[in-house]
Amino acid sequence: MKQVGLFFGSFNPIHVGHLIIANYMANYTELDEVWFVVSPQNPFKKKSTLADPYDRLEMVNLAVEQTEGLRASNIEFNLPIPSYTIDTLTHLSAKHIDKQFHLIMGEDNLETLEKWKNIDIILRDYHIYVYPRPGYTGGALSEHPAITRTDTPQMEISSTFIRKSIKEGKNIQFFIPDKVIEFIDKKGLYSS
Repeated sequence: MKQVGLFFGSFNPIHVGHLIIANYMANYTELDEVWFVVSPQNPFKKKSTLADPYDRLEMVNLAVEQTEGLRASNIEFNLPIPSYTIDTLTHLSAKHIDKQFHLIMGEDNLETLEKWKNIDIILRDYHIYVYPRPGYTGGALSEHPAITRTDTPQMEISSTFIRKSIKEGKNIQFFIPDKVIEFIDKKGLYSS
């Protein structure tokens, strides 16, 4: 059975930090693949700061198209909004019976995990791979048997930093893949 890690996010836009995490998970853990699950709307984020979901999905596709073991997923585009992780997991598990799904998250999300919808079911039925985040320790559930902490390299880079840099006209080369930069420039994303 193929082991697939689900890396949820807005990817607004995707950057090298996301790619390093996904590549690490696909190559240094028991996972065979990592799917970037582009969230149309994260229940905890304000909608106004998000680029169009199809633009964000296309940026992820451009970033991973040449990379074995990484792919973009638009599964949440067809599910009710806001998207809850348990609903996506249930849907994917029913649709892909040949795959075992796992979650990938940062320590910052692990600290608020007990507030998630149906967290008891998630912890019972799925495994969670956690990557370190500066300033976070993981919270109450960090020692749960369903959780594996990884030594994923840390990068202090964020989509917020990228958006701010674009707005200020700064050079973002090396922070995000060239094809994604071309797409952002062509569409005029994040400049206003």
